[in-house]
Amino acid sequence: MTQRLCSMTGFAREAGTLADGSAFAWEMKSVNGRGLELRFRLPPGLDALEGPAREAAAKRFKRGNVQIGLTLRQEGRALLSPDLAALDRMVEMAQALARRLGAEPPRAEALLGLPGILRAEQAEPSESEEEARRALLNAAFQRALAALWESRAVEGARLAALCAAAATEAATQPEAQRAKLMESLAALLGEAGRARFPEERLAQEVALLAAKSDVREELDRLGAHLAAARALLAAGEGAGRKLDFLVQEFMREANTLCSKSASIALTRIGLELKAAMERLREQAANVE
Repeated sequence: MTQRLCSMTGFAREAGTLADGSAFAWEMKSVNGRGLELRFRLPPGLDALEGPAREAAAKRFKRGNVQIGLTLRQEGRALLSPDLAALDRMVEMAQALARRLGAEPPRAEALLGLPGILRAEQAEPSESEEEARRALLNAAFQRALAALWESRAVEGARLAALCAAAATEAATQPEAQRAKLMESLAALLGEAGRARFPEERLAQEVALLAAKSDVREELDRLGAHLAAARALLAAGEGAGRKLDFLVQEFMREANTLCSKSASIALTRIGLELKAAMERLREQAANVE
């Protein structure tokens, strides 16, 4: 399983139908936590699923409070059977009442239709049916678990995507600087005055501005910090203090990126990077 920068926050749901028509749904919700805490909520009779499920979840995640619930709406196995004790009492009462009134005793279907006489019972599944049911529920659990892991991994992927977007936008900085300079000259001197401005001097000013707004070093350092963060996660232990330091370095580069930006698009990317860093800072504070 590939190591990625992962958030501890995520949600996943996997629903389906069993062979007997019963509908089920696994729901998983994960939030920040100092360690790994797994809480299961399973229907009666399915406690055997918890052991393997807990082991599988522990292999996927190292930290976070994870709530895992299974809902099951059973269909198709309900059988009606009479409550014989209640039926006997009702027959005695009905016969006594009929004798007293001189009426015909009530028919059987009338008695069976009275509340409390018939009750629904669930037919016990065979061992092979029970095994097939557990296998289907476990397969659905594995899919939900994978979906939750992907949900938690989105944050790290977003950091990498933002860095890539910043690099693409930064390539347009020199042209953006030249366009802004030309607009400023036109505003100050008018179109005629701008046209008389020496092209050599214009090129010098553009080069000077481009040098001041060059963010290639910041982007290179951001890439290096991302690689270092992935290496820390792969190491697995003792990463807390180092991750906290890396977050500070991430934030420094993002701030510089914003201050050097010559375009609204690059500034927006820098601000999104800072917001992502703040979320990462909250998570890194709980890493051992």
